[in-house]
Amino acid sequence: MQRRDFIQTSAATVFGAGFSLSGAHAQNRYAKYAGQTVTLSIPSHPHYDAMLKILPEFTKETGIKVETDRLAIGRMKDKQLLEMSKPKGDYDLCCYVVMWKTEYVSKNLVHELEPFFKNAALADPAYDLKDIIPIYLENLGLVGGPKGYLAGPGAKLYGLPYGAETSVLAYRNDIFAKHNLKVPENYTQFRELLHTLKDKEGIGALASRGQAGHQAVHAWLLHLNPLGGSVFDAQWRPRFNDKAGIDALKFLQEVVATGPAGIAGYGQGESNTAFLQGQAAMYLDSTSLAGLVNDPSKSKVAGKVSWALHPMGARRASQSGGLGLTIPKNAKNADAAFLLMQWLTSKQQDKAVTRVGGAPVRNSTMSDVDLVRQYPEFITFKEALKYSNPDWRPIIAVWDKINVQALGVGISEALTGKKTAEAALNDLVAPVTQIMREAGYKV
Repeated sequence: MQRRDFIQTSAATVFGAGFSLSGAHAQNRYAKYAGQTVTLSIPSHPHYDAMLKILPEFTKETGIKVETDRLAIGRMKDKQLLEMSKPKGDYDLCCYVVMWKTEYVSKNLVHELEPFFKNAALADPAYDLKDIIPIYLENLGLVGGPKGYLAGPGAKLYGLPYGAETSVLAYRNDIFAKHNLKVPENYTQFRELLHTLKDKEGIGALASRGQAGHQAVHAWLLHLNPLGGSVFDAQWRPRFNDKAGIDALKFLQEVVATGPAGIAGYGQGESNTAFLQGQAAMYLDSTSLAGLVNDPSKSKVAGKVSWALHPMGARRASQSGGLGLTIPKNAKNADAAFLLMQWLTSKQQDKAVTRVGGAPVRNSTMSDVDLVRQYPEFITFKEALKYSNPDWRPIIAVWDKINVQALGVGISEALTGKKTAEAALNDLVAPVTQIMREAGYKV
């Protein structure tokens, strides 16, 4: 059985036997919780900006109030850990970055979702878990199983994707037409195009993240996977400094050298802005950009952008990542929080948030005729999801420490010219190995 077939087939049985609910249950699902307030931790992010547009409808429909605590993504984790460590925290529902899921579960901070979906008084019989894009459900929701974060025996669901993403290439079709350029299909063409665009057009060739820490690692991983590399081998020994790892970092150095001014300090927001403001001819990163590209109030390149698959290296591989929703163990209103989570990720509301610029997480949304007409790039996005790698990064409990404190420092040193690509990665082997040993890995 193909991997995605397995995930899709097993999605409805993550919780064991199926369940059925009566119409009466459905009608009265919200009555008990009307008047309660769900406090929701969210990031400053395009998908959650779109969510805020549909959120009032939830209160209107259910009587459940929602308060949001909106922070920059870089500040969210510390605040969430603080709140979730209290006997009763201030958060009932949290948006989390994919990298945090295993850490939160290992620290016993978040609820498994099986009891909520099995509760006939809460679960919506029309929810259809199998309709959620399988790679998103696996990548953002499952903990346990193979390696501790992939689908398979032992995997349990702790969150639902909301703001999930994969990687695609966006490019300025007007600039490509002006210079009679072809969309790069592989990394050889991609590398040549970086210099051609910089020379011919004068603006940055590719918008990218480059900021020290998670952002620089994310940018490097975008190239590491298709070039055939990975962070660890099968025995959890570092292999990021092999030929594929060095090639990926050298490619990223070329991206910085031919990119817009200041790229070595870019986070996701700055990278998005550079492309939207016409300061770069290409963008290779999150599909979350789609909702912004054709919004004239946010984009100077509306109507001038086309989409293509992530160029192929040694293999075809695109990012898996983004954001999800989870319920803290110490939530004061956990049931009402589940109702909000379920409502936001339902078929109807997934389409609603997509219409106003959000990122869909359901197959039915990606295939909706009217939405495909509004967002023709969904055709490319669906194809990209076939190559989205659930093991794109090792989502182990200590990954964030490795990501921020080790790899994120060394890769930044290579991007700012302090070290060569080889030296930067070789120098990281010892500290990463030490972190893994301290975490109990026998490497």
